[in-house]
Amino acid sequence: MARRKTTGPTEAELEILCVLWQRGPGTVRQVNRALNESTPTGYTTTLKLMQIMLEKGLLVRDETVRPQVYRPSASKERTQGRLLKDLMKRAFDGSAAELVLRALATQQASPEDLAEIRRAIDEMRRGGR
Repeated sequence: MARRKTTGPTEAELEILCVLWQRGPGTVRQVNRALNESTPTGYTTTLKLMQIMLEKGLLVRDETVRPQVYRPSASKERTQGRLLKDLMKRAFDGSAAELVLRALATQQASPEDLAEIRRAIDEMRRGGR
């Protein structure tokens, strides 16, 4: 069976996106320093990943400055939405209910999380989302 080509982020690419979402646009060196706070990562590895991400359309690069500055091409929320839609389609037969129920069964939700979920459901019932 042939592997499906993906344009979504890999786990390592998602780590880079998280750095950029949290800290704002940055150079390869800045991203690499941030990654090294949790996991040793070589500069050339970070550079190569960011070049691939640029080709995949996950990042945009400002080439008018040196060193070049990268930023995500999409917001965190939009990216999370795309990832969830894909997961829901592939693993849960398109069922949002199955996805949510499995997520709640897999890990204990805090009272705060449950209250937020209830608020979101109430808002959706009122037509707010």
